[in-house]
Amino acid sequence: MVDHRLSEEHEALRESVQTFARKEVAPVIGDYYEREEFPYPLVQTMGRMGLFGLPVPEEHGGMGGDYFALCLALEELARVDSSVAITLEAGVSLGVMPIYRFGDDEQRRTWLPRLATGEILGAFGLTEPGGGSDAGSTRTTAVLDGDQWVINGSKAFITNSGTDLTGLVTVTAVTGQKPGGGKEISTIIVPAGTPGFTVAKKYSKVGWNASDTHALSFDDCRVPATNLLGERGRGYAQFLATLTEGRVAIAAVGVGLAQGCVDECLRYLGEREAFGRKIGEYQAMQFKVADMELRAHTARLAYYDAASRMLRGEPYKKQAAIAKLASSNAAMDNARDATQIFGGYGFMNETPVGRFYRDAKILEIGEGTSEVQRMLIARELGLPA
Repeated sequence: MVDHRLSEEHEALRESVQTFARKEVAPVIGDYYEREEFPYPLVQTMGRMGLFGLPVPEEHGGMGGDYFALCLALEELARVDSSVAITLEAGVSLGVMPIYRFGDDEQRRTWLPRLATGEILGAFGLTEPGGGSDAGSTRTTAVLDGDQWVINGSKAFITNSGTDLTGLVTVTAVTGQKPGGGKEISTIIVPAGTPGFTVAKKYSKVGWNASDTHALSFDDCRVPATNLLGERGRGYAQFLATLTEGRVAIAAVGVGLAQGCVDECLRYLGEREAFGRKIGEYQAMQFKVADMELRAHTARLAYYDAASRMLRGEPYKKQAAIAKLASSNAAMDNARDATQIFGGYGFMNETPVGRFYRDAKILEIGEGTSEVQRMLIARELGLPA
């Protein structure tokens, strides 16, 4: 029989992260958000808790857990704040996992212990200006010159790329031409501070204001040839695998935000009075919150299913796309309904639901838009590309 109960280890982790989120993140994150400031103390605490190394084996400095453990942690963080959650999500799924999945022994020894403990953060340089969802249109180039790659080009919307903790960015670049005439795309590790690697001023964003996002540029940036990640020409396949895995994690963030909206509304419905009654006594409010719980619950089941298939080594591309689409829809719909329940207070940035409303939209865009998810689902159903 299907059993969605958590193991003792997973439940202990979930409770630990929930306590951290409620006692340490919730009281201070609003100030970081309004100042658009990266919450270094919170990120460093997450590092000490081992959250950046949850799916990394102990031999590489990690916790020896699994990817589902990461998802549980992300959900609990996002119930309180998405900026902190996305910092962890990108740090692991886009920073740690490409090196763990595709790196050679030397690259793993060099980078994983520091990434897994949160001593440094990794970023994934995929998206380019004008490229967006068309990742195959990569224009950044890397030319082999002796024993060095010379990189030229630019990237956009890269999370964790400009913090004081950022240690590397893994960059996709055109390294040649395939026999059939298509682009040969490879993935290369670029350490922070490498000459020719410039991090632009941070973006002014609608949401995720306490997370770090920058544009990057590469001007004759030279790195050793040994910084090639995985096999030359396999970069496109590598980032597709990275994004598929990452969609399960971003789905957990969406579920966390959706559930956080329910949490806040339940509290508010028990406090706010209108026309002589607690507004939680009105059926219209009860039905609205019931629908919100429905969305969060079904989206959670979707990412649980995708994660379980991943851990069993089964195909899960369709399930990951479904989870990402369902959770982003749930987050957006719940944020809208929560703002409506809170009324004028929901439009104030000082309330968590005000932040939730601003943070929800990007979940329909980042790591594959909702349109891309529908396209992937249709293709997995056998419809023509």
